[in-house]
Amino acid sequence: MVNEGVKENEEEELAAVLTSPLSLDGDSANEYRAPNLLQRIFSLLKNVRPGSDLTRFSLPAIFNIPKSQLQCYGESVYCVNDDILSRCANGGTPLERLASVIGWSISMYRPLMFGVAPYNPILGETHYASRGNLNVLLEQVSHHPPVSALHATNEKDNIEMIWCQYAIPKFQGTSIETRVLGKRELRLLNKGESYVMNSPNLVIKFLPVPDVEWLGNVTIQCRETGLEAHLCYKGNSFLGRKGNYRSVRGKIVSSPEMKTLFEINGRWDRTVTIEDISSGKSTVIYNAKDVISSLKTPIVKEPKELWASESAVIWSKVNEGILSKSWDKANDAKTAIEEKERELARSRMLKGETWVPKHFVLSGSKETGELVWEVEPKNIKLTAAPIVVPL
Repeated sequence: MVNEGVKENEEEELAAVLTSPLSLDGDSANEYRAPNLLQRIFSLLKNVRPGSDLTRFSLPAIFNIPKSQLQCYGESVYCVNDDILSRCANGGTPLERLASVIGWSISMYRPLMFGVAPYNPILGETHYASRGNLNVLLEQVSHHPPVSALHATNEKDNIEMIWCQYAIPKFQGTSIETRVLGKRELRLLNKGESYVMNSPNLVIKFLPVPDVEWLGNVTIQCRETGLEAHLCYKGNSFLGRKGNYRSVRGKIVSSPEMKTLFEINGRWDRTVTIEDISSGKSTVIYNAKDVISSLKTPIVKEPKELWASESAVIWSKVNEGILSKSWDKANDAKTAIEEKERELARSRMLKGETWVPKHFVLSGSKETGELVWEVEPKNIKLTAAPIVVPL
């Protein structure tokens, strides 16, 4: 068994190219603007000819934003202006803590741009970043199927997070619906509470109005307190009416009697409130403008501690090409990464080797006939990362 999906080179000085997190505008801030749609179509036609073999076709870099999907996962956790996680840990009552967990879970969903996407992470790719006392480590633990693992710790507030995520896209005629699967667990160790939640689906709509939306049902459960939150993310109707655009609605219930205690209502890109059923009192639990607007770009604080497997290192030359709009340079760099990945896969297959994640233990089991993936971190504690978010 091997775990050399990405070779480490201690002698070579590594360079990382980091870009701003996705903002409320769905953009990766000022240094990047998506090319217009016609330019992207012409680029696609330039790379595809009638009768071309598409089995090894790589999407041109003009269709990518300058960051890996692994980074996007991580940024959704550590790129925030408001430290909601501390409120989760320090809430005075179970209801206060659950309300903060709901707000934190909503903060992970950012507006996305139609027609562009992050890079698909390569096997063994990692992303390691810190914000204050929060240290976040991600690893691409499987490539076929693509499975990403996340482990985060905050020793000051005694918080731990373990997250396994994998996506199953399906073409639906006028849209592509991606089921975002995997368990997300937030542990408030001082309170002895664990909150388990899922994710809404990501839907790319082509007709009648092109758009990217988060849609579907999310459940947040805490077995220790017997409290649950049930959320429903809604979007445009098929005709493009925006009555429910980016809305999130739901309720907080007490199990096992499933008694409704609070109603949840709002928009995940604006504000979300909870209303006490008994008193009618309404409280804002999430304000997107305060939490995910004007986000600061992460920086490399300790260049010598960067890993060769770091996302911002692996894709640095592609990032440079995209940011400078040097599309040939970006395409060549992207192709080189993907070809190297294929060569490593062929080599492992010929040698009969099985790749093993470096930072996580990956396991799969079948529930209701569907394979379910889970991860466990190999190290309990995480130290400060070489990449940090300025406070």
